[in-house]
Amino acid sequence: MEVLEARLVDVPAAIPEKVYSTERVGISRRTHDEHLKLWQGYANKTNEIRKALAEMEVDPTKANQIYSMMRALKVDYTFAYEGFVNHNIYFETLGGSGGEATGKIADLIRVAYGSFDKWVVDWKATGMAARGWVYLAYDHAEKRVFNYIGDAQNSFPIWNHTCVLAMDVYEHAYYLDFATARMKYIEAYLQVIDWDAVNRRGERVVLP
Repeated sequence: MEVLEARLVDVPAAIPEKVYSTERVGISRRTHDEHLKLWQGYANKTNEIRKALAEMEVDPTKANQIYSMMRALKVDYTFAYEGFVNHNIYFETLGGSGGEATGKIADLIRVAYGSFDKWVVDWKATGMAARGWVYLAYDHAEKRVFNYIGDAQNSFPIWNHTCVLAMDVYEHAYYLDFATARMKYIEAYLQVIDWDAVNRRGERVVLP
């Protein structure tokens, strides 16, 4: 059997230095350093599953919707890889000066929500309603942004979107600093969004 070489993701070696500036609003270095271990874990498991898929002998007669190796690997791949991607976006867009959105993303937010303040209210409410993640994503069909809920990173998938901002609301993202006071974490997070990074992620977005 010919074995295909798996394409692997880069395992993050460290938290981007700018992210540690969140200490000014109470999101600590220790929280980020512990969070890095989870981010690395998602990358490592993504690579492990990619290798397993590349090396396995694919036999459709052994695939099964109740249980099979193909199902197990493909389902858990979505959890591992999306966990890796979500954390890429989370740390890429964290460590800025926060405040009101700027650039193209600011325009998109105003079109979708009427004002930045109304978007903030919706973002906070979505963050309190979510079990794991909140995403600001651009719908390429409707040409609008929307605040999406994600419980686990692989729940409620949406297609034909560009995710420009991701907020982790699992307890590991804030418990060391805020205990169970999630809203305090969300309010702190809003003060350290890097809107320049958000706009770079949205460079493919074209305003109608």
